[in-house]
Amino acid sequence: MSKKWASAEELDAMFDSGEDMDDYLDLEGAHQVNDSAKRVNIDFPAHVVGRLDRAAKRRGISRQALIKVWIFERLAAEERLDTAA
Repeated sequence: MSKKWASAEELDAMFDSGEDMDDYLDLEGAHQVNDSAKRVNIDFPAHVVGRLDRAAKRRGISRQALIKVWIFERLAAEERLDTAA
């Protein structure tokens, strides 16, 4: 079932009135807001950094944000594979 869409104001009103909001939330990719960050350093060849920068620029995000999104997406795919097996 696809999730329903609502504006932030509509979601606020539903929350304030105690309505069930499950149909509006995609909790599969949710994470705890207070997760502590852990710094990881990784070296890439210059040509890879250039490709990352071009991909990030096309999306209007930073290189770091792009890497985080791509790693998160890959980990989620791996988890789906693990649960399907």
